[in-house]
Amino acid sequence: QPQLVESGGALVQTGGSLRLSCAVSGLTLDNYAIGWFRQAPGKEREGVSCFSRADKSTNYVDSVKGRFTTSIDNAKTTVFLQMNSLKSEDTGLYYCAARPLFCSRRGTHYNHWGRGTQVTVSS
Repeated sequence: QPQLVESGGALVQTGGSLRLSCAVSGLTLDNYAIGWFRQAPGKEREGVSCFSRADKSTNYVDSVKGRFTTSIDNAKTTVFLQMNSLKSEDTGLYYCAARPLFCSRRGTHYNHWGRGTQVTVSS
């Protein structure tokens, strides 16, 4: 069955950069959108960004615009989230998730989820 595995999370200082990876198997990224979500302790899960071939890729959180970008590798098996100029409020468990064709900022619209990778931004 479809599997998504996140990697790349780390402890990083404010202002640093990380690139998260979402390795996808069991589905074709030509036909699926990959969303990135994050959840900080004590807060609700929020949609961060999304990549799809069929839809326009979007950053859903205003605070990450200009800092985060989503892309796909040439083999179309991995989706990346490049995070620059990291801030303490970016701390959280980051998930990637898949749904057919179109991006959505609502987590309930996604069918498949990874287990998350932890990003911690410290001063």
